[in-house]
Amino acid sequence: MHPLIPRLREARIIPVVRTSTAARAATAVAWLQEAGLRIFEITMTVPEAPALIRALAADPTLLVGAGTVADAAQAQACLDAGAQFIVAPWVDAGLAAPAQAAGACLMLGALTPTEVRSALSAGADVVKVFPAGSVGGPAHVRALRSVFPDVVFCPTGGVDARNVPDYIAAGAAFVGIGGRLVDEKLIAAGDRDAVQRAAEDALGIVRT
Repeated sequence: MHPLIPRLREARIIPVVRTSTAARAATAVAWLQEAGLRIFEITMTVPEAPALIRALAADPTLLVGAGTVADAAQAQACLDAGAQFIVAPWVDAGLAAPAQAAGACLMLGALTPTEVRSALSAGADVVKVFPAGSVGGPAHVRALRSVFPDVVFCPTGGVDARNVPDYIAAGAAFVGIGGRLVDEKLIAAGDRDAVQRAAEDALGIVRT
């Protein structure tokens, strides 16, 4: 087991930061950090994502990773910036070498049992079930778990604070929450209170 996995299990929630500007992504992280979250996935769809990862990784209280990583070169850029986990919503064996060399946790995407096997063979420490919500949600995770009882699953896509307990009960180790937690419309409107309330509600649910 990768040494980061216990920390991810304890946190239960990885906010997936996917915004149209780097400034909004930085704002989202700052507000969510104030609300008590400490783990963030910065997707490569955010402009200048490696630079943001570098800035965030300078804070030793945060665990920062890179999401939607397209290839080994992009992974290396993120790792050089301080990313501690690498996430792709597909299986790409080329991501394993840079991740392993850096000691980073690798999360590869899968939906079917065949894809789960492929992800594990490609070096995944965690299997990202994506898009979880549109293929059965917790029931789908439970079915995968019955075949792969020792695999660390992280469902993402359609996950929100209300259904996190259902995913955990179904066998997920932790979950990724994107737009339902990192709502760009609220960030653009400067509605810090609404963003932080959503984060606090999510934390309250997972802690109970």
